Amino acid sequence: MENLPHHYSVVVNAKPENHLQVSADHLPTLDVDAPSQFGGPGDKWSPEELLLAAAANCFVLSFRTVASIAKLEWQAIRCTTDGVLDKVERTMQFTEIVTKVALTIDSEASRQKAETLLAKAEKICIVSNSLTAQKRLEIELIVEQ
Repeated sequence: MENLPHHYSVVVNAKPENHLQVSADHLPTLDVDAPSQFGGPGDKWSPEELLLAAAANCFVLSFRTVASIAKLEWQAIRCTTDGVLDKVERTMQFTEIVTKVALTIDSEASRQKAETLLAKAEKICIVSNSLTAQKRLEIELIVEQ
């Protein structure tokens, strides 16, 4: 890991009638628009979905890191992140973010270690730590031998 602080930058380009295009120097451009709930077309990534995707990706990458350090054998992970957007004191904000994770492990003997590492991943996730919404983690462990 590089020394902190780290700096990140994105650029958003738009015209009045078109969707947004978000880019970074080293990444492909993404088309972004308002979600259907706000009158958008619903066929592009929205800022709301990108925020939840960032939280889910950060959680999985954090888990992969702690699992590697702890030498946990696992086969697959599926992370679904759901968010509730609501009005709080005349301001729209995410009030709840629920991370549902299904982890497939090799043996029943790894269950406690896996649960501990999933909880640790939630605690160290940079994106989730930057959000004020109430956060909840739901875990499903699947043992496949």
